[in-house]
Amino acid sequence: MTDVETPPETDTPAFIAPVAMENDPDALFPGDRGILDADVRRVLVRILQRRFLLAEASPSEWKLLLEHQQMIESRLNDLFVRLVVDHSRGVAYKEQVRSDELDVPILLKDEAYSRAETLVLVYLRTVFQRETTAGTASARVDVEEVEQTVLTYFSESDGTRASQQRAVRTAIARLDREGIIEEESEGRYRIGPLIEVVLSAETLRELQRWLQEQATDAEAPVAREAEALASGTTEGEPA
Repeated sequence: MTDVETPPETDTPAFIAPVAMENDPDALFPGDRGILDADVRRVLVRILQRRFLLAEASPSEWKLLLEHQQMIESRLNDLFVRLVVDHSRGVAYKEQVRSDELDVPILLKDEAYSRAETLVLVYLRTVFQRETTAGTASARVDVEEVEQTVLTYFSESDGTRASQQRAVRTAIARLDREGIIEEESEGRYRIGPLIEVVLSAETLRELQRWLQEQATDAEAPVAREAEALASGTTEGEPA
């Protein structure tokens, strides 16, 4: 019978004791098991918090996103969320992964635009397309001209003229918060390229049909411009 060799005694403990936070420079809080740097984690959180991350509005976060894009994509994919980075327009956003073959828990909920917001979006898109096609560096609109056009699609059943105007102003305020437009001076807005991401050519075609049904005047400006725009396509748009 062969004797079992007894290992020599050492000072190394059988189990590794947890490292105190003050002795672990990579830990950001007690019990931290994350591997991303603090700044990269903040970018990941911004992506989850916001509908869009804009290079122009957040240049430092955009730089970090591009530098650590693969790692951030991996973290989002773990949540069944897809990251879309549009380099040409300088915008990043997330999409919920959906599959018929895989049971996917839905993390992101759809936030539909209201009727007033949709009408404003269509008008902004037509102006942006018209101005950029003509070679203008930036497209701009005044709140009064937006109101004048969009209000033609409201009827008496939509409330008083004052309430309709408030709906349009509220829509403009939301689009400003999302970075689709930017107020440069009181009542004057610059339309950003994000408008092309929000309204794809396919969506515009659907809206154009909807506008034709809703419009009381077949020659309404938005319907006419939307129809002309919907006849074309925009490259690089997400599905």
